Amino acid sequence: MTRRFDAVVVGAGPAGMSAAIRMTSLGLSVLVVDEQSAPGGQIWRAVEAVAETQVGAMLGEEYQAGARLAERFRICGVTYEPRTQVWQIEPGWRIYTKRDGHVEIVRAEQVVIATGAQERPAPFPGWDLPGVLTVGAAQILLKTSRQVPADPVWVAGNGPLPLLYMAQLLRAGGKIAGWLDTSPQNGWWRALPWAGSALRDRAEILKGLGWMREIRRAGVLRVRGVTSLRACGVGRLQELEFSQGQGHPQRVRASLLLSHEGVVPSIHMTQALGCAHRWDPQQLCLAPVLDDWGQSTVEGVFVAGDGAGIGGAKAACVRGEIVGLAVARRAGRISSEQSANEARPLRDHLRKLLRLRPMLDSLYAPRSEIFSPSDNTIVCRCEELTAGDIRNACSIGSPGVNQVKAMTRAGMGPCQGRQCGYTVANIVASVKGCDVSDVGFYRIRPPLKPVTVGDLASINIEEDES
Repeated sequence: MTRRFDAVVVGAGPAGMSAAIRMTSLGLSVLVVDEQSAPGGQIWRAVEAVAETQVGAMLGEEYQAGARLAERFRICGVTYEPRTQVWQIEPGWRIYTKRDGHVEIVRAEQVVIATGAQERPAPFPGWDLPGVLTVGAAQILLKTSRQVPADPVWVAGNGPLPLLYMAQLLRAGGKIAGWLDTSPQNGWWRALPWAGSALRDRAEILKGLGWMREIRRAGVLRVRGVTSLRACGVGRLQELEFSQGQGHPQRVRASLLLSHEGVVPSIHMTQALGCAHRWDPQQLCLAPVLDDWGQSTVEGVFVAGDGAGIGGAKAACVRGEIVGLAVARRAGRISSEQSANEARPLRDHLRKLLRLRPMLDSLYAPRSEIFSPSDNTIVCRCEELTAGDIRNACSIGSPGVNQVKAMTRAGMGPCQGRQCGYTVANIVASVKGCDVSDVGFYRIRPPLKPVTVGDLASINIEEDES
């Protein structure tokens, strides 16, 4: 017999947990499916096991706060299924899941997408070499197994995450060879219009300055104004080549490079569902079009957390609660008046949490090179396609991104364009001489995750229709 729920939440990060807690408290039956083995998402990964340990103390108070939310989530009455992939969602709503080799169709009245964010794809020559990782990947290793690199690491990029990771790595006894800071030189000038927000949010600014003090105290070499980057080596990373502004390239020995150019909403699931998306000129990415309650342009599909626009863990929790109220109202469990009253203080709190965001987006804009990589740079790692391959395809009849996808197979590999979609869109826009916001994105088709022919054959359609 097909299982049925009032709502299915995809993702058990800050937003997914908060939405589920609110919905169950209002009497809804809720299923939360999550690819991870425990709640927490990327930001609070392994928080239940690590928060009270020495590693948890090293990761900081905000990480430890996730343990309290995870505890509430565990006891709220939700049906929680970790290690579960959602590979298709059909109107109805039918949610196709795969867990431990078992494929199932689950029915829901409403769907909450809380899949969070991903690191912005930032291609540069050699980024596919062994020894080159993202800062986010290195932080996951630190959180889950306290893996500290034996050799000093180079960090390239900008934004709050590299600062946080470098501070955490130093606390864990790691060493940093140098930081190639790619923050734009005019970042502070661009951020000036939001200086008032910085004054009101002094605590957040002071937190970042604290990380900077830890990094300076450790004597970490900081190279400012880095505009170009190349990873060099035979079989693995051996050297880094970088330039400051228009200066001559410099070379240094390196065995491990961690790169980061910000994060963007995870949009593959909302794209596959046909939800409308808008271009965010501040965060330079796409985000789903949502109403004040987090509902997308597809009725019954809600988006909570960083998947709705980058705001951080605290904002994700508040967005999750607002979505929880909206789902309960739509299900008839609370009145419009009650939902509005309960949402009012949440909205006020959310505005305060997000008011610093425009300043951070201006201060830490990604470097322009990642949007227009050199011809020999691998863009689609799944299909081993270079930027030159994409430009050559663009010269044939002025195609759009989906025509380029069909011509080259870019975006057809296992990641389904998660790592090349934005880069291809920027190259297409550059060749056409238009804005990237006018180009669009790949059409995302199921399955959203790899499934076998055996998985498809095992689906019991008759049971679903019963």
